[in-house]
Amino acid sequence: MSIGLTVGADGWVSAARALPSPNFEARPDGAAPTLIVIHNISLPPGEFGGSAIADLFLNRLDCDAHPYYDAHLRGLRVSSHFVIRRDGVLEQFVSCNERAWHAGLSNFFGRERCNDFSIGVELEGSDDTAFEVPQYETLAALVKALVARYPIDALVGHSDIAPGRKTDPGPHFDWQRFAQDAALPARYFPYRHG
Repeated sequence: MSIGLTVGADGWVSAARALPSPNFEARPDGAAPTLIVIHNISLPPGEFGGSAIADLFLNRLDCDAHPYYDAHLRGLRVSSHFVIRRDGVLEQFVSCNERAWHAGLSNFFGRERCNDFSIGVELEGSDDTAFEVPQYETLAALVKALVARYPIDALVGHSDIAPGRKTDPGPHFDWQRFAQDAALPARYFPYRHG
């Protein structure tokens, strides 16, 4: 299955479900994104479906609804540009032209503050679960659209730029399959070897 997506001049993908988050700011000096960071997320951890991810990014998560939220997420202000649900549905929270709050303390080959120059894509999933075929299809289509719009020159996992602090997208993310689906050469994957 081939999905065609485009990114508008405003940094929004028209085919995505738009859920504008207040958690963003301008990129420094109008920097263009050159990096895509792939994450996984599930709320509560290991559970899929529901509105908790969107609620977190929209600052409306009820932190009394689950002990994990109370212990780890209360008062947190985060966002990502995109979330790809288990069924492949694409949600967008921040314009790609803006700086989302997804990478945190991070370093890409000596360049710190990866949020400044990256686009964050969250896959609904966990380190313990394989991702679904529709997620790979949507991710490939999204990355093709982002590469067509912006001077993207690398794709990384959150664990690559925050080693020891982050583990996502985790061992079940199939980088080889993704690279093939997105039709990207090896030079786009500086942390992958072989």
